[in-house]
Amino acid sequence: MTDAHFAPSRTPARDPGDLVVLTGADLEIGDVEAVARHGARAALDVHARERMAEARAVIDALVERGEVVYGVTTGFGDLATTFIPPGDAARLQESLLASHAAGVGRPFPREVVRAMLLLRANTLALGHSGCRPLLVDRVCAFLALGIHPVVPEQGSVGASGDLAPLAHLALPLVGRGEVELGGQVMPALVALREVGLEPLVLQPKEGLALLNGTQLMSAIGALLLADADRLVRTASVAAAMSVEALLGTEVAFAAPYQLARPHPGQLAVAAELRHLLRDSGLQRAHHGSAHKVQDPYSLRCVPQVHGAVRDALDHLRRVLDIELNSATDNPLVFPAGGDVPTDALATGGGLVISGGNFHGEPIALALDFAKLALSELGAISERRTALLLDPRLSGGLPAFLSPDPGRNSGLMIVQYTAAALASENKVLAHPSSADSIPTSANQEDHVSMGATAARHARTVLGHVEQIVAIELLCAAQALELRLGTPARDAATPGAGVAEALRRIRERVPRLVEDREPGPDMAAMLALVHAGALADLVAGQAGREPLTTV
Repeated sequence: MTDAHFAPSRTPARDPGDLVVLTGADLEIGDVEAVARHGARAALDVHARERMAEARAVIDALVERGEVVYGVTTGFGDLATTFIPPGDAARLQESLLASHAAGVGRPFPREVVRAMLLLRANTLALGHSGCRPLLVDRVCAFLALGIHPVVPEQGSVGASGDLAPLAHLALPLVGRGEVELGGQVMPALVALREVGLEPLVLQPKEGLALLNGTQLMSAIGALLLADADRLVRTASVAAAMSVEALLGTEVAFAAPYQLARPHPGQLAVAAELRHLLRDSGLQRAHHGSAHKVQDPYSLRCVPQVHGAVRDALDHLRRVLDIELNSATDNPLVFPAGGDVPTDALATGGGLVISGGNFHGEPIALALDFAKLALSELGAISERRTALLLDPRLSGGLPAFLSPDPGRNSGLMIVQYTAAALASENKVLAHPSSADSIPTSANQEDHVSMGATAARHARTVLGHVEQIVAIELLCAAQALELRLGTPARDAATPGAGVAEALRRIRERVPRLVEDREPGPDMAAMLALVHAGALADLVAGQAGREPLTTV
């Protein structure tokens, strides 16, 4: 059967010859997007392979001596005091994956699953997980062959990482669970036979190494950040178009004024607006006239609000840059040995230390901050849309931007949609990390809820993409109505705004008489999601003299 959630990505495929080399230490957001969305291949670095082999030797020695090691020769969670004989240690690992695959809900999209596979492979490549390089090779083979485990969306509390989702991700390695291959969902064992792979037989510690970690919330976070980078730049374009259409003033964006409060995001957004509004005849036409001295906040405060959103997303980037290249399972193996902490298990070949690197709190807090910021980006965009449609506030534009209001409703109802999405975001923006609920008989008595934060952030992002798409739809209509009035015949919008309008009209025709808005909104959403306007401001911050007014 075909599952709609495994539909191909909306972004174009990259050259399949691209290769991301996994060292465990230098994976970037762009690498995640390349593999998850564009079909880039991944492979284990040769030095990482050596580190993994050294750590594996430490685990083998512990099992051979019959040492008591959490998750290797003991049960899990509250069963950590139950000793498992060495002869059962391997079977313990597969049983662990099977028992923890308790997720529910619809499956994650293909791109999220691919990102999870990549991040799981990269954290193992760091060499602290004690598993064989073969596991990373097999995960990379899944990516190359298009074998995508079916991972339900719900079930993680972000305690020992994303346990249930990662169990579903790992089960197909041993021939269990379900996968998607070529658009068809099938038993993992059938898919492995189809591509000529044998199920893995896990060794001690390997099931736990595949299970502990923050790879679900980090995968969603990485893809969200890639999309948000395009969205915030597109939002600058939308704001500049609205400023022009509403006869707003560019004076508030002047560099000296912005430098009086030099938050990085604020400076960047103001520079983008100045770039988009350059050479604007509309600005010259209404400056010095009987024009309002100050614009509404949704116009005047774009650098301050959009800039704060940028700064919040930059915090998420800093957290993810660390998390993508961290060892997040438990216990961790340190082959080089060194000073022995109290309660650490020392061997002739190194140390095994049990701790809490799997806890999702750093990601949960950053994702909550990001979803709150994105919600604000949608809220201010919706207010600009409302200004464009209201004849009492739009500076002479016809009601609801219809050339013939009354007989036509124009774009009246698209603002309802934007308002509905903005209001729903206010609910979703509630911090997931503010909650905690004990699990595993109170052994795991504080959890991060990072997976919930990630899922909600994904939803908020999608809503804001649509809200900004609606603003662009309305701003384009308003601009053409504005430019078509006799008083504005000689006026032209800023160079960046004019180019944005041209690109929009390649996708969506001007509204003359009422028509169903659904196709227009869908076309604009595709434009926003693809970042088809984002390049109009890419790299503009810092290119102009900061003394320019």
